[in-house]
Amino acid sequence: MDKQVLEEAFKFHGHICWASAAGVRAGLAALRQLGVRRTGTSGELHCVLEIGENHGAQCFADGVQYATGCTLGKGNIEKAGWGKLALTLIDKKNEKAVRVSYKPGRHKAIAESAFMTKRGQGIPPTDIPEKEAMEMAVIVWDAPEDEVLIIGPVHPHAWGDDFGEIMGLIPCDNCGELVSRVYLRVVGKSHMCIPCSGYER
Repeated sequence: MDKQVLEEAFKFHGHICWASAAGVRAGLAALRQLGVRRTGTSGELHCVLEIGENHGAQCFADGVQYATGCTLGKGNIEKAGWGKLALTLIDKKNEKAVRVSYKPGRHKAIAESAFMTKRGQGIPPTDIPEKEAMEMAVIVWDAPEDEVLIIGPVHPHAWGDDFGEIMGLIPCDNCGELVSRVYLRVVGKSHMCIPCSGYER
């Protein structure tokens, strides 16, 4: 496994951590199983992340985004909200998918690392020495794949037609800020963004 890939993923994420490393490994494994490359568009791959909200392992998502190219900005990634470290990567063109999940085979060593001890004391990850952080991250990165990942079989996954991108930004008649035309709301004779319109959505 190329350490440069891991280092670049950490730059993308903002700090060194085991969950990002696990996300990169899971994303790369999913690409390999499907026989596809990292995507640069929204029309090739779609990823369903099983992470939830407000748990410390959400860093997994950035590792997956970095590895697969499925990103929030491209609209080809979504969260299932189950609080699990797993993903399903869908090859939209060939209508097949694979699920990859984190396997806790090395997690005791991670939990007992100096890095995680300090995180448990409330110390931010960016305030922990890089050496300690990398010692913890390589527990996941250098492990045999079958000790840290469960890779399911590739299976058929039907994919319907995409709506495609909706182009066009229009100024809100109230605040003047640009808003995608599909998010404008009609208020009397005005076309407003959602916050100015008073609508919830």
